[in-house]
Amino acid sequence: MKVAVPVENKSLDANVGQSFGLAPYILVYNSITKECEYLDHTEAMTETASGVRAARAIVDNGSRVLLTPGCGANSEKIFKNAEVVIYKSLPGTAGWNIEAFLSDKLSLLTEFHTGIRRKERDLLGEDSV
Repeated sequence: MKVAVPVENKSLDANVGQSFGLAPYILVYNSITKECEYLDHTEAMTETASGVRAARAIVDNGSRVLLTPGCGANSEKIFKNAEVVIYKSLPGTAGWNIEAFLSDKLSLLTEFHTGIRRKERDLLGEDSV
């Protein structure tokens, strides 16, 4: 099974990204082969709908699980339609969170926010895109 985790750099020892859509990389861990691959998401800081783009990349990659501290509602819809299960990560490294998931120590993520960019636009009084 493939497990996706947003990370700040390309390492199992990297901390889990605090913003799913804005993390520069998505670590994809294969629980059968124990191999890691990294999806490049470095454009996240300059793109709108970065969470949706990351969600599509994760689904296209065949991941069945996402470990993240939070997720936007639009991304959650993509994951739900693709039957990707979302678990709430805990503070710490990607490797630690993967082990916690495999040991059944993480809870399902149940609250989803409006997009970060939407919050920024709302604060600035700009129209939604």
